[in-house]
Amino acid sequence: MNKSMLTGIVIGGTTALSLGAAAGYQAIKGPDYADVVQVAAVHETVKVPVQVCQQVQVSRQAKVKDEHRIAGTVIGGVLGGALGSQVGGGNGKKAATVIGVLGGGYAGNRIQKNMQEKDRVSHSEQRCKTVLRTEDKLRGYDVQYRLDDKLAVIRMAQPPTSNRIPVEDGQLMLSAVTAPPDTAPVVSN
Repeated sequence: MNKSMLTGIVIGGTTALSLGAAAGYQAIKGPDYADVVQVAAVHETVKVPVQVCQQVQVSRQAKVKDEHRIAGTVIGGVLGGALGSQVGGGNGKKAATVIGVLGGGYAGNRIQKNMQEKDRVSHSEQRCKTVLRTEDKLRGYDVQYRLDDKLAVIRMAQPPTSNRIPVEDGQLMLSAVTAPPDTAPVVSN
């Protein structure tokens, strides 16, 4: 064997071993990227309590100044007595006057009661109640990706900025994209 042939074999063998080692290292190391297959926004419908207020006209009975209706009773008794004294004569006139006073007093009391109940005061009042309003909340993005010919899904707070996610030591590198705590991949076939 001549010297150049021996040099060629050594160089060729060394190159083959280097290329084989590089290919073996790449196979052990794994891929540098996971391919994004699909991105889907995840929404949730939630009920949010909201306070709703409005002005309402409220009517109440006015404060009564004469609770025992003395004025109505007295005025009714005087008028009833005056009318009763116009009837009959002698003892009948006295009896008619007493009955007029009693009847007039009772009637005056009832009339004042009815007038007091109808005496109303109105004012505006704010009334509030809590109602549930339905809102649509964005909860994140389900990102389906392919890594080593396997499909998996991960939930991320933001959609990926490209169609590839960097991989290091077989793990997705999500430092550029903030992900919620439940980011464990779900492997599916």
